[in-house]
Amino acid sequence: MKPLILTDQLRKVAQQSVWFEPPEQAIQNIPRFVAYVFTYGTYAATQALRQQLSKAELTECLDQAPAGIYDKRSWAYWQLVVADRFETPPMPVRTFD
Repeated sequence: MKPLILTDQLRKVAQQSVWFEPPEQAIQNIPRFVAYVFTYGTYAATQALRQQLSKAELTECLDQAPAGIYDKRSWAYWQLVVADRFETPPMPVRTFD
């Protein structure tokens, strides 16, 4: 997956969705960033992601989603809308090695 380009629009999205760290840092881990935007972002925020990431890349982000960010409703919604999955897969879970 190609790195995200920190445009003014994406910077604003990062500041709103991942408010606890600098935007430059937030966009480094793309699946994590997408998870925060898909859970806490607005429609406009998701459109900013879609300008840089294809549907296949967003599906890949769902497949690599970190545990503990998505709520059940967001998880089910984005599985259907992005990945065309009518049966929602289990949410990511934390493991302790």
